[in-house]
Amino acid sequence: MRNVDAAGLGIGDDHPPRIMGVLNVSEESPYDPSVYDEPGEAAAYVDEELIGEGADIVDVGLESANKELDVLSADQELERLDVAVETMESVSGDAVWSIETRYHEVADEALSRGFDMVNDVCGFADPEMPRVCREHDVAVAKMASPPDLERPGAVDGVDAVYDALANNGLTDRTILDPAFGRWSETATLEDDRDTFRRLREFRGYGRPLLISINRKTFLRELAGRDTEGALPVSLAATAMAVERGAHVIRTHDVAETRDAAVIGAEFTRDRVRRSGEPSVEELDVTTAREARRHLDRLNADPERATDAVVRVYELSGLTAEERGTLRAAAADGAGRFVPAGPVAEAETAATDGSGTDPDAGVTDHGPEAGSGILIATPADLERIETSFSEVSDALRDVIEDIRHDSK
Repeated sequence: MRNVDAAGLGIGDDHPPRIMGVLNVSEESPYDPSVYDEPGEAAAYVDEELIGEGADIVDVGLESANKELDVLSADQELERLDVAVETMESVSGDAVWSIETRYHEVADEALSRGFDMVNDVCGFADPEMPRVCREHDVAVAKMASPPDLERPGAVDGVDAVYDALANNGLTDRTILDPAFGRWSETATLEDDRDTFRRLREFRGYGRPLLISINRKTFLRELAGRDTEGALPVSLAATAMAVERGAHVIRTHDVAETRDAAVIGAEFTRDRVRRSGEPSVEELDVTTAREARRHLDRLNADPERATDAVVRVYELSGLTAEERGTLRAAAADGAGRFVPAGPVAEAETAATDGSGTDPDAGVTDHGPEAGSGILIATPADLERIETSFSEVSDALRDVIEDIRHDSK
């Protein structure tokens, strides 16, 4: 995972999660608490409500991203830039300043006047945006979007979102945003939920992730909350997002979100990391699809992804014949089967070739009878299902189900 330097602020696996607080200088923006068009008032808000509550980054929006409103031109955004710059110059606290825009002209001007990074809501739909960011040598958050300056984030489905992040390439300091929210007329709440479930896949690009989920509809509707009452669900999702690999959380609720991010980071599983030559990084991979993303990045055979993830299943209610099938599969290299209870020692001996009739004299009763632990990769499961003729219909159905869940 590549770390990104944003004006001295480290972003990535080697750093704590960063909080991006939101300031809008657009009167049409939908969330009133963050909207200011007078520099003095805006600066006070930033000092007290954003930096004062723990924001590492201040993201300034010049226009609302509401898809029902007309898109401002680059010239119209530039007319609002003075308010943003005056606000930045009036703030006493220390933070990285990000300009949210889709236009390279606006990014260029903002960076020339003191901004530190860019938040491109159209994901390099303006093909000159990467050049501007490289020339200024700044970090840039790139939101998944089609190559259309008037349709930020309008991408449906996890795979399409993943692919959209590659549009017009990546700079050395690119941070990726999977574009949560109802940006597309055809996107569904389930699209957002599926993207969240599969969040680890976006680590396949090897770049830090920015997540904007604050009070989003796909979370609110799960709990039956309106925007005003949606803070608790946002905080729960924040902790989960950080645990799944998010590095920057964009929010209007800075203090609370910071606390949730701290909890998520504290309970994230430790992974092996070693610098030097050779270096080692343990990848955060839990499914074959996540493994496939990393294999694609390294131009390796993506079909080997099914060998890259080991899953552990407890099976119960197995017949003697079904236990025999799993033992035979294990002996043939298709995973490991560890039987439980009174048959364990005999079955293990049979698998090792030191016994001949593991079920002799054993009755199927007691709490452990017919149980065991199956340790297998998705490839192992496929071999068990397709290569062993003695697999019973019931066991075949079980294997098919867990194969589907392990993809």
